[in-house]
Amino acid sequence: MRHFLWLLAPAILAWGLPAQARPRDDALSGAFRCAVVADSRAWLDCYYGAAQPVRASLGMAPALAAQVRLAASPPAGGQPRDEAVRDEVMSAAANCIRVAGDRPWLDCYYAAALPMRVQLGLAAPSAARPAPAPMPAPRMASAAPPPAPVRTGPPPMPRTAGLFAGMFNDVKPVVRSMPVQTYSFDKAGGFTVTLADGEVWRQLPEDEVYHPARWRKDPSQMQVTISPGVMHTFNMKVDNESGNYKVKRIR
Repeated sequence: MRHFLWLLAPAILAWGLPAQARPRDDALSGAFRCAVVADSRAWLDCYYGAAQPVRASLGMAPALAAQVRLAASPPAGGQPRDEAVRDEVMSAAANCIRVAGDRPWLDCYYAAALPMRVQLGLAAPSAARPAPAPMPAPRMASAAPPPAPVRTGPPPMPRTAGLFAGMFNDVKPVVRSMPVQTYSFDKAGGFTVTLADGEVWRQLPEDEVYHPARWRKDPSQMQVTISPGVMHTFNMKVDNESGNYKVKRIR
């Protein structure tokens, strides 16, 4: 009975929402169809693949082909596992429906999957992940000093209780056009960036799934701007690149 009500949820939510939310409706409906998948890891891939309509509407790279196929035709059979965790994920995803803007909605949708990633051992608290060894500082090509760092806000605020607490943060940047001193990648492909003023920022594990960094240039050629995002996350934009990365300050 519980899963029958979950299957009705997309239609109930869409009934009271404007027509422009259609890609979100398709994504959420696809995620609910994944309920028939018995294996939890396959269910998570199906959940990620269901986000493809929103990714397409934003002009983003498509989800993994295997994930899209799972979402298009979820394989039924067997007793679904980790049902309580699935319900927690889907409840949070359903509550994302009123987030303004499709990209913030997509961030909220992916963040909702974190309980299942933890259940499967795919994500761990950031404190348990060893910090990558720092790279040596690059040699400057010019004798001219680097531009002075500009700080315009406080360090990240701690998470507060409540599902909607901090969902809409102040959008004033906390870092603006800050030169990068070093960057490195961990085994999962997530990056850690050290800024010119010594602050260290790490990509969130859930962001690595759908927004891997492909940097090859020298750090001295990079500057970043970091602004508050939804649900007490932070968005990092690299100058001259499109899109944002979800990050957390670790030092």
